[in-house]
Amino acid sequence: MRRHRSLLTLLALAGTLVFAGGAAALEVGQKAPEFTLTAPGNKPVKLSGVVTKVDWRNPHTHLYVDVKDDTGKVVNWMLEGYPPNVLERTGWKKDVTIKLGDTITFFGWRARDGSPFAHLREATLADGKKLFFGPPAGTGEGPATVR
Repeated sequence: MRRHRSLLTLLALAGTLVFAGGAAALEVGQKAPEFTLTAPGNKPVKLSGVVTKVDWRNPHTHLYVDVKDDTGKVVNWMLEGYPPNVLERTGWKKDVTIKLGDTITFFGWRARDGSPFAHLREATLADGKKLFFGPPAGTGEGPATVR
């Protein structure tokens, strides 16, 4: 019985260490920002800018675009959209469709707090091609193909 109790204590301690280690790893690990400030459809935004970063990973793909504001100051926008597998099915190709330095025009819905974050709906590439990057505002779903 004593040996059984020691084994259970050892297993409980090991489980606690694994859980604590996993929690610490999540805390310090790099994570894509979750976009939770979208105002569904009431703050549309359409801007053009230069792509500075493409974060192509789950659960959402993010584009970072330098846009000049009304005063001429460059502001870096973070644009959130579909996960990579959906983008691939709709015509996007990693490291091909959009590259650093490309100019795009984008349409989406700005963050409620007015910061330079947006849920990106549609991107117009330099050659005029239009591709969806996210669902319609406020739905969390919608067709992933241009009609």
